[in-house]
Amino acid sequence: MPFVTTPDGVEIFYKDWGTGQPIVFSHGWPLSSDDWDAQLMFFLAHGYRVIAHDRRGHGRSTQVSDGHDMDHYADDLAALVTHLDLHDAVHVGHSTGGGEVAHHIARHGEDRVAKAVLISAVPPIMVQTPANPGGLPKSVFDGIQEQVATNRSNFYRELPATAFYGFNRPGREPQEAVIQNWWRQGMAGGAKAHHDGVVAFSQTDFTDDLKKITVPVLVMHGDDDQVVPYADSAPLSAELLPNGTLKTYAGFPHGMPTTEAATINADLLAFLQS
Repeated sequence: MPFVTTPDGVEIFYKDWGTGQPIVFSHGWPLSSDDWDAQLMFFLAHGYRVIAHDRRGHGRSTQVSDGHDMDHYADDLAALVTHLDLHDAVHVGHSTGGGEVAHHIARHGEDRVAKAVLISAVPPIMVQTPANPGGLPKSVFDGIQEQVATNRSNFYRELPATAFYGFNRPGREPQEAVIQNWWRQGMAGGAKAHHDGVVAFSQTDFTDDLKKITVPVLVMHGDDDQVVPYADSAPLSAELLPNGTLKTYAGFPHGMPTTEAATINADLLAFLQS
């Protein structure tokens, strides 16, 4: 299997399919590159080179005990971009991956970047602070860490069956295979990485990162996102981005790249071709 070794010795698994302009996909917590299946196959069929990696400690990458923070996530992505010598790349990040994309571009520059897309993404900052009164209380994230440390398997079965895909909403039929695939991806990763990653995705402030990004950025978010609430994320990110465009999806859940793949893929393609 293909791996790139980071400067601190972590092996990052990646997929690299096709030719053409590269699209690099950064996945959400606590999943893996497999969460992008619907996008990888779609854009491969449309003539793009598609690349997706498993974040350190997730999926098939090394289950190290440290480095589970946005600086390392961004640097690991940079190691992959350099290893594959990517240019004119489009970076697409979902949820935590959206934070990874924003921090990567701000930290490593735009020389190799054409555009970016933030889907159901965690920026500008999730946790409630005096400067971010609309955020979620830190106790919410403390509770997630407690579940990961003590009850991970059950927690990873419950979350996709409810809030992540909106299957707890009236009239929405749970898709058992989607739920089990989420559980499979989560349980393949390391508990320590997932535990520490909660702090990375919830407490990192991406405000300054967003202000630095000058390439076109599409911000896509469902207004019924129960994981990363819409009002304190997407509209604020789009406002901070010098060249950002906000696209809001009525009733769409956090995991909309999977459950609403046809719509998301079509809009992504239109943005890439614009």
